[in-house]
Amino acid sequence: MKKDIHPTNYRLVAFKDMSNEEVFITKSCADTKDNIEIDGVEYPLIKMEISSSSHPFYTGKQKLIDTAGRIDKFKSKYAKRAN
Repeated sequence: MKKDIHPTNYRLVAFKDMSNEEVFITKSCADTKDNIEIDGVEYPLIKMEISSSSHPFYTGKQKLIDTAGRIDKFKSKYAKRAN
């Protein structure tokens, strides 16, 4: 292995899933300017849009998206241009 290519500044960091407000604490070397206090201890905070606690593959739940409404809205919006 090559020497001195891996980061050495690993520390405990809080990762927060913004879709369901769940927080994970693990070691990371990612930089962040935000902080969060958990049980009286302050951790650097990294905000995530999705994690294993909210991803449909892991939860088995899917969000129902109104695709029919979107398609109808698209067709009615651009129907004038097609003629």
